[in-house]
Parts: sequence; structure tokens; C-alpha cells
Amino acid sequence: MKHSVSYPLTLSQFQASEGFWKDKMELVRKEVIPYQWDMLNDRVEGAAPSYCMRNYKTAGKYIRENKVEDSFSNNLEGMYRGFQVLPKDPENLEDTFYGFVFQDSDFSKWIEAVAYSLSNHPDAELEKIADEAIDVVCAAQLENGYLDTYFIINGMSGHFQNLTDLHELYCFGHLAEGAVAYYHATGKDKLLKAAMRYADYIGQCFGPEEGKRKGYPGHEEAEMALVRMYEATGDEKYLNLSRFFVDERGKKPYYWDSEPSCHGFRFWAKRDENDEGYQYHQAHRPVREQDEAVGHAVRAMYLYSGMADVARLTDDETLREACRKLWRSTVREKMYITGAIGSTHVGEAFSFPFDLPNDTAYAETCASVGLIFFARRMLQMEADSEYADIMEKALYNTVLGGMALDGKSFFYVNPLEVLPQASRKDARKAHVLPVRPKWFGCACCPPNIARLISSLPMYAYTENEDTLFMHLHMAGKVSKQVGDKTALFQVNSNMPWHGKVDICYCGRESTDMTLAVRIPGWCEKWQAEGIEKFDQRIEKGYCYLTGTWTEGTNISFCFEMVPRFYQADERVREDIGKVALMKGPVVYCAEEADNGKNLHLLQVIPEGEIREEWSDILGITLPVLSIQGERKTPASTLNTLYTPYEKNTYEATEVKMIPYFAWANRGENEMTVWLRQK
Repeated sequence: MKHSVSYPLTLSQFQASEGFWKDKMELVRKEVIPYQWDMLNDRVEGAAPSYCMRNYKTAGKYIRENKVEDSFSNNLEGMYRGFQVLPKDPENLEDTFYGFVFQDSDFSKWIEAVAYSLSNHPDAELEKIADEAIDVVCAAQLENGYLDTYFIINGMSGHFQNLTDLHELYCFGHLAEGAVAYYHATGKDKLLKAAMRYADYIGQCFGPEEGKRKGYPGHEEAEMALVRMYEATGDEKYLNLSRFFVDERGKKPYYWDSEPSCHGFRFWAKRDENDEGYQYHQAHRPVREQDEAVGHAVRAMYLYSGMADVARLTDDETLREACRKLWRSTVREKMYITGAIGSTHVGEAFSFPFDLPNDTAYAETCASVGLIFFARRMLQMEADSEYADIMEKALYNTVLGGMALDGKSFFYVNPLEVLPQASRKDARKAHVLPVRPKWFGCACCPPNIARLISSLPMYAYTENEDTLFMHLHMAGKVSKQVGDKTALFQVNSNMPWHGKVDICYCGRESTDMTLAVRIPGWCEKWQAEGIEKFDQRIEKGYCYLTGTWTEGTNISFCFEMVPRFYQADERVREDIGKVALMKGPVVYCAEEADNGKNLHLLQVIPEGEIREEWSDILGITLPVLSIQGERKTPASTLNTLYTPYEKNTYEATEVKMIPYFAWANRGENEMTVWLRQK
């Protein structure tokens, strides 16, 4: 078995320095994780309820009272009691499952974020809360290893019989990822052992062997999680099960066609002209035959990430090439400039190539989180700066934009143009919110943000035997083991606002190794100092420096970071005649709060001067860009809806632009990323 090009750093190898990302990680630690724990226990007034932990307590009660049957019968009566909108008696939830079928995953993503936070910042009180929550979760596990509260509470007669819709393997995947993370952070294996028992039970039910089911997850996630379990335990049965799910997907006759048809989600099974079904689930063809990103965008990213994991660990070139094709389809035909994907609210899905509407964009936060998962895994197979460029773009724009600056409200949908009146009065845009809610009934996005930001060093840096890869120029102290020596670097960086990166080798022992520093795709000019003593090469967007690193060695990179206008491919019809503004990896937008109403009347002068000043938004100082522009003046005749053409007139104005991730922090107002160009 061939090793991957690189592996993520463990969080113990990185200590964040003061700056942009430490501030965000501290925000998650101090505000978001405690807030989400309150949400899991329904202690936030005015927010959508979760009842996640109550489900676990109720499931544990059922098990203690021996009310659980373990059966594969086809009796599905009463299966959808969990989809109730509200419980009849909010104060008495015993004997009731509440929420979505995937409600368990809220806890699993929370515990994963907690694990990463504890790795960065030990906290005895938080660890005690987490341990007690784990006790509750593990008490709900059946003797055979099964652990999903929806079926434990509602009856086991239908478990593993509707993989298409009921998310059992998805919930398992998140449980396993959280368990592995918590084990690495604390050394405690109670949750990991529970996840392993559940995985073993799944392995008894599914696989290539005779008598086992040939199914696979409806919502992908288990594929990635099983690989993490393999890497944590060294037990190849978990890798083999992941590979089985990947290999089995999309084979005809479709496994899911034999499952009970339980509700209207079967719409997503409809066939196209090639008699291919299940595009929504990326199960229309075997994965090696897929070459276009289709269907539910989050599911797609989780599948592609799992495929990349399996490809690198099994040295499967056909699977690796399929990943490359799906990557190109995603980022070169179906991605917004903000790194958002999934343009239509119908199915939270990809549309056809170059269909990227701004005002009806779905652009789910989780989809961009998933894109970052996919990008990191592609980087592990192949150090190509394109993957890191996209990872950076999605991170600084859509992912950060999915959370308010104070960490207490969140976006599920991330549009590039908003008119509040349309959101309220046009059903086609009802999914586009002008302000962030405190929470969601389907709360996948907030904990996804928390677990990603808390684990960001694992995306910023990867390593192999003799090379440290710097993908995101994140400030901090980075260590790497090279043979029996420990290399240690101090990285100082003011990303994303300035392009200067200083790197000091502060290890006490001289070390022979390579440092590979990414040259960002947004940078047209760059220079480096202090690299003369190293062998140098530029390969696929990385500057490789190989030689002997001694204590006190200092090098620096200066990446030119100037504001720059971008235009879209002419096949993106919505953006013809428009431009978007970026500085470095950060996309900018115009808000009504700075520019008044009717942003559609503005046009900008791309060749004009761009002025930068720093301004306060919700207590955080951010760079604001002021650009030369014009505002259309009213036509001379306004008494009818349509008037004879007359030449438009404009008056000069200054258009103020703020970082996209900071929009909607000053109340409800218009916003747009793309502006007409003069």
C-alpha cells in the first residue's frame, strides 16, 4: 500500500500566534462551543429547538427498560413520528423522538469541535461537560453496537431499511469522527469504543461477502469517518468497509430501488434520459464513471472527500482520476467567486454548468465546509496550489460569512445579492435571509463551522517524511519530527490583510528537511528573502526550500496583495457586464449601510483609484475599500412604468466595499457582490 503525499498535522504540533485565526479559534472556544451546548439542551430563548441530548436520554431510558427490539422486519409503521413539527407536550418528551432523523449528528459535530478546542486549549470544566455528555450517549447504545436514537426510540423494525433517506450511516459517520477527535485530544476512548462497536455492527450487515447487504449511505459521511477510524486504530476492516461503500455506489440494478418507498423524497430517484437515477445522491453511476458534480452539494463533497481518502490509501489511480474530474467540474464550472457551491435551493443542489444566480443562490455553508474537506484531501494526494487556493477562498468568504462576527448567529444560505423585501415577499427567494438566525431546526451548519475553525491547523499545514507543506500561511509555532530530531518553526503572518510572511527556524537541533511554501494564485508578484542557502524549486505553485535548517535561520515571503477586479466567464449569464472586487483571498461586497438603497443603480470604474481605510463593524476593525463609481439618476419621465429610451445619466459617487464575510452584521439591508462596470 502506497503512502499519501502528505498527512495533516496533529493539533499538538501547532500553537496559534496572535492574529486573525487565533481570534477566530478563540471566538469558537469562548462563545460558539458553549452557545451550541446550550442549544443542544434547548436553553437559548427564541432559537429553533434541538432536543438532541433529550433524545439520547430517552433512548437510554428505553434500553434500561428493555423496550427495544432488534429486528430486520419490513414493518415500517409509525416510522415518521420523528418528523413532527412540535411535540404535543413540550414539557414531557419521554417516549418521543423529536426533530429530524439526523438530530444525533448535532452532538457528534459539537463533540468534535470540543475535542479540537481541548487540543488547542485544555479546559477541565469543558472536558467534564463533554465526558458527562459522552456517558449519556454511550448509555443509549444497544448491546449489538447499534446507536441511533431515531430507531431506538421509534422501534428497530425499520433500521437499515431506508438508507436513501434516513441518515443512519450519516449519523454514524459524524459520531465516529467526533469519537476519533476526542480520543486524540484527551486519550479517552469511551466514545471511540462505542463508535467502533457501531462500525463493527455495520460491517456485519454490509459488505461484499455473501449474505451481507450491498447498500451504501444515502447521505455520504461514513466513507470519510471509516478512514479516520482506520488511521486511528490501524484496523484495515474500517478502510475496507469505506472502500466497499465507495465501490458499491451507483451499481445497477440500484440497491435503493428495493427499499421501501416511505415518502416524497423518492422524487430524487427519478431517471434521466439515460435511465440514470439518484443523481441527487451521486449514486446514478459507479463513482469512477462520474465526471460532473451533481445533486445535493454537501453530499457530493462528503462523497468526493471519502473517494479521495480511499484513493490515496489504496493507491487507486482510477479513483484518483475520478476525483480530479469531479474537482474540475466543481470549481471550474459550478463555484461562486466566494467559494460557495450548490446554486439552487431545489434540493440544495448543483445546477447545470455556469448556472450561478446571485440573488437566488443557495450556497449552503456546509457545502463550502465540504469543499474544504475535499481540497485538503486532494492536497494530501498531490501538492498543487489550486487545491489550497480554493480551500482558502471558501474559508475566508463563505465559511466565515456563515457565522456572525460575535459567533452567536449563523447563515445556512450564503447569497451574493440580497434585497430584504424580496426575501420577505417572493417565495422564490424565501430561503435567502437578510439577517442571520440564532439557530436552525436543521442545524448542520453552525457546528460544521465550529469543528472546521477549531481544527484549522490540520488544513493549514500537512507533512510527509521530510517535508512540511504550508498551505494557508497561518501564524503560529509549528513542529515536525524528522527522524529523531524535532524541527520547529515560528511563522508570523498578517493574512488575510497583508502579504508578508516571516518564518524563523527556532529548533535547537539542525535539521535536514524541506519546507514547501504555497505561492497564492491571487498573487501576481512575489519575492523571498533569506532563501539563498537552500536548494530551491517551484513546482505546482509551491516554493520548495531544501537544506539544513539551523537555529535562527530567518526567511520571509512578500506576496503582492493589491485590490483587484474580477470578471466571470461569459457563460455565467448573471454576471455579464459586472465585476467583483477582491483583495488577496477576500471577496468584498457593497451594503446599503454604506451606500444607501438601490444598489442596482450603482456602477463602478474598474480603472479608478481604490482607497483603503479601516473601519469598525460590531467591535471588530476591518479594512474597507472605497472605489470610484457612479449612481444612475432618475429618468426625466416617471409617470409610467415604461418610457421611450433616453440616454442614461449618472452622478459621481464613492462606493464602499466591506469584506463579504462581515455583511449582515449591521442589521437588515441590501447587499451585492457583483456590480455593474462602466
